[in-house]
Amino acid sequence: MSDKKTIAVLDGVRAIAFLCVLTFHIDIVTKGLKLWDAATIGPIASGVAMAGWSGVTLFFVLSGFLLFMPYAKAILFNDEWPQMGRFYLRRMLRILPGYYVALFLLILLFDRQYLRLDHWKEMALFLTFLMDATRLTFRKLNGPFWTLAVEWQYYMLLPWLALGFRWVCQRLGRASLQRRWWTLVGCLCAVMVWGVAIRFWGIYYASYPTQTFLVPRPVIDVLLFFLFGIIGKFLEDFAVGMLISCCYVLSQRVLADHSLHWVGASLRRYSLWLWGSGVLLLFFMALWDTKHDFQVGTFWSYLIPPFDQFSELFLSLGYGACMTAILFGPVILQRPFAWGPLRWLGLISYSLYIWHLPLLVRFSLWIMPYTQGWHHSVVYCLYWLCAAVIVVPCSYLFYKCVEQPWMWLSSKWFASRAAT
Repeated sequence: MSDKKTIAVLDGVRAIAFLCVLTFHIDIVTKGLKLWDAATIGPIASGVAMAGWSGVTLFFVLSGFLLFMPYAKAILFNDEWPQMGRFYLRRMLRILPGYYVALFLLILLFDRQYLRLDHWKEMALFLTFLMDATRLTFRKLNGPFWTLAVEWQYYMLLPWLALGFRWVCQRLGRASLQRRWWTLVGCLCAVMVWGVAIRFWGIYYASYPTQTFLVPRPVIDVLLFFLFGIIGKFLEDFAVGMLISCCYVLSQRVLADHSLHWVGASLRRYSLWLWGSGVLLLFFMALWDTKHDFQVGTFWSYLIPPFDQFSELFLSLGYGACMTAILFGPVILQRPFAWGPLRWLGLISYSLYIWHLPLLVRFSLWIMPYTQGWHHSVVYCLYWLCAAVIVVPCSYLFYKCVEQPWMWLSSKWFASRAAT
């Protein structure tokens, strides 16, 4: 399969990430129906049914993979270094128009209190992509917005992080591609460790608001605001995607140094094993999520690591294994993700992600009072009908009217700059 077709399957993966989140939010909105309670269908089925929240992790892994690819090429093969200004401008033209239009439409239509002067702090956080940093704005106005803050902060950090990787690789791995490769892998593993360490640190100090160490508590609060927020910055997720990107870039280049040919060959040979391992790990995580509240001091608490601190690392490894299997695996594994309708959903997934929850909530408020006494399964299906006939068309319209013009402008701008 050609490089273009192989990457194209990631549109289908992006659609799966959105469908996971959509499923979770429909399950949350219909929680009163108790269709997916452990008491109704059992703890295992309930854990799997409510695991759609982890689709956010898959989005982060995808971002790490796609955005790090040009940097991986530059570090490993001494290709031209991506221009920082070009990177930032592309990200701005892709993300900001849709976000700001959606933000102001939601405020004008449903939450006009944010226009009042006494809400200027919250409004400032929404405008500067810091809405994940405080409970004043976390999951307020539109639940999915906090993940856009995490994404945006990763965009701001990535070029500088890549520069640091290049500096380390030039000093420790200049002699050969093999040494650069292993040095870069070591850097990415260090980012994973850093992500988990920040999560431990942030959860601890957020849980003990008066605790301090070496510096006054106000200093720790400022550090929490920028380095952790409410539930972390998910660096381990992005780092897993970046590691997969390095493997993919390495496998696509004809190497003068054949010492690393085994990387791509091994990933192709064991792709089905990777797929099975990833699915099994994700299944385990769904069960772990339902059992993570063991009491401290019990026998199980010594065997099972704390869920909140390690969940993102294991989830990203599970999704990363599945994504690697899709990229390197046989056609039979790639074909479902290359299915046209699924890829189309992936194409408009940004608009879908922004708009699905506000539309579902309004559907619940306006329509559901008329369904009293209906069978619970019928009511649940109505939400999926709403997603099909309201959420998808409205999101597509938003994509055509807001996203696509700016994407076209971005393409024209950079094409003209390249021609001069």
